[in-house]
Amino acid sequence: MTKHILTIDDESVIRDLLREVLTAAGYRVTGVSSAAEAMDAVRASRPDLIITDLQLEESDGFEIIDQLAAVAPAVPIILLTGMFFDHETLNSIVGKKIAAYLEKTASLETIIREVKRLAGS
Repeated sequence: MTKHILTIDDESVIRDLLREVLTAAGYRVTGVSSAAEAMDAVRASRPDLIITDLQLEESDGFEIIDQLAAVAPAVPIILLTGMFFDHETLNSIVGKKIAAYLEKTASLETIIREVKRLAGS
């Protein structure tokens, strides 16, 4: 059965790139641009993994992470963002709220490796 990945980013270029790369790697990808769309998508078809940006136009990224975790607590979340965090902040959120943190400058190979680690292939 094909693993389902939900991507949340208000930048269509990022959503399209993730869809293209993850689809080529054998995943089914749903891309959304807002917190409301993300909640609808999770309720409609539970993903095996969620990849979300932190800075979304309509909502705070940590808020949507909390909402998604409440609805789908077993689904791992990768935070893929352009924001930089110090190690102390990262240590407080990784493992508690998210499964992994990647900077948007991470290579596509790094993103795929984390997806495979958390969702399987």
